[in-house]
Amino acid sequence: MKLKFIGAIGLAAMLAACADDQNKADVTGTGAAVQPTGPVPGSEADLVANVGDRVFFALNKSGLSDDAQATLEKQAAWLAKYPQVAVQVAGNCDDRGTEEYNLALGQRRANSARDFLVAKGTESSRITTISYGKDRPTDPGTGEEAWAQNRNAITSVQ
Repeated sequence: MKLKFIGAIGLAAMLAACADDQNKADVTGTGAAVQPTGPVPGSEADLVANVGDRVFFALNKSGLSDDAQATLEKQAAWLAKYPQVAVQVAGNCDDRGTEEYNLALGQRRANSARDFLVAKGTESSRITTISYGKDRPTDPGTGEEAWAQNRNAITSVQ
């Protein structure tokens, strides 16, 4: 009796495992399990990997360069593809200048990026902005190379 019971449990476990494998089978009919690869569409990782999440600025400037506009064009297209996604644009500065100056400059940078995205068709209600001034450096180093990395506006999924 115990042997039949154990056999029935084993058979049920095998059938459950087979049923789970069938749910993962690919639609081509090969029977191979399909594992998702890459970032989830519409996620922060998708934005970073496939579009780019940041634009860079010249020293003491909040105007958008041609490279920044190209990245923001891609972001606008991505946002059009995922209308349920809201984003935050954070303006950042290098560590030179006063706290007050850098907060204001960071806000102007975030606003420049937001205004570009809105001009390209993204609803303004989907975009918030914030300035971190010099408080959240991308590169903690010193010197022009590090400072250039820290003069940015970063778009993140909310």
